Amino acid sequence: MTQATASGDLYLSITNLWKAFGDFLALKDISLDINEGEFICFLGPSGCGKTTLLRAIAGLDLQTRGQVLQDGKDVSNLPPSERDFGIVFQSYALFPNLTIEKNIAFGLENTGRGKSEITARVSELLHLVGLPEQGKKYPAQLSGGQQQRIALARAIATNPGLLLLDEPLSALDAKVRVHLRHEIKELQRKLGVTTVMVTHDQEEALTMADKIVVMNQGVIEQVGSPTEIYREPANLFVADFIGEMNQIDSTVASDGQLSLGSENYACISHKFAAGSPVVAAIRPEDIIPHEAGFVPDAQNSNCIEVMLKEMEFLGSFWRCHLHSDRFGASELIADFSINAVRRLELGEGKAMVVELPENRLMAFARPEAV
Repeated sequence: MTQATASGDLYLSITNLWKAFGDFLALKDISLDINEGEFICFLGPSGCGKTTLLRAIAGLDLQTRGQVLQDGKDVSNLPPSERDFGIVFQSYALFPNLTIEKNIAFGLENTGRGKSEITARVSELLHLVGLPEQGKKYPAQLSGGQQQRIALARAIATNPGLLLLDEPLSALDAKVRVHLRHEIKELQRKLGVTTVMVTHDQEEALTMADKIVVMNQGVIEQVGSPTEIYREPANLFVADFIGEMNQIDSTVASDGQLSLGSENYACISHKFAAGSPVVAAIRPEDIIPHEAGFVPDAQNSNCIEVMLKEMEFLGSFWRCHLHSDRFGASELIADFSINAVRRLELGEGKAMVVELPENRLMAFARPEAV
């Protein structure tokens, strides 16, 4: 699965990369192109191969076969010390017995720089990550968020062409994580350094990445912008893994038509043959509420009468559980705004009509039919 470059110059090119640990294949024929200056997130569940791919790029775990080109240079078999990258691990990996200044200076001392140049560079980096007064302290005297910023400063000290981040925020609490992901993204934009980050956090990937690489069981399922990944999932795995997604067993009536119960509903065009068993999928926020007795017309014909079984208040919206015989054993989950709930006087046990917009109703192969 080779991805063409979207813009800018090609910086990192991975071709037909495999990685085996004994009989276990961790990566299966991975091909991926990354442009200079892009912020890429490898996203997927635990064990999908995302960290193995990052380590292969770094040379920490050499691939079984395949090629890695960085800035036009074949680095496939080079040791990490001969590759141009900085890396930040989940555990930060700061030296506890060294001051913050010496931690940052560690990678600079073998580059031939003079002492004054190193001191100036360390001071510049401390200011860059917003910790100019912390240089004389030791890692244990800093908070987790501050330690992570120091680890980042150390990783970029030598101006590497590639920055690798291995779940850098997962050890932090929620508020610090949200704040720091914004800082990391701003820093990456300022430096213009090509960045690859591993994460299992969907929100992290959606808010930080220019492009997301969704992985599962050692293969790439989809590559695209956060908007593309969320709004146009390539398959049921991506649709289910990224955000909330309703899934209802249905049958293909024709191209662009799905059968739910005895009725047909228009959907996004697909390539399934008539009669094929598929999964009808729609995101909760895409479902449009109408009052009971609403009469659809040509503009909103994808309407179903439902019973509102349960409501959960989630602050900015209500999550509603909807029942209809057409869904079989499944329930439809819909997210309605507070204003819509108030305007339609919705409540548990009430009948209502919901609309499944044609341009948001998708069809995917059923897992057992793949």
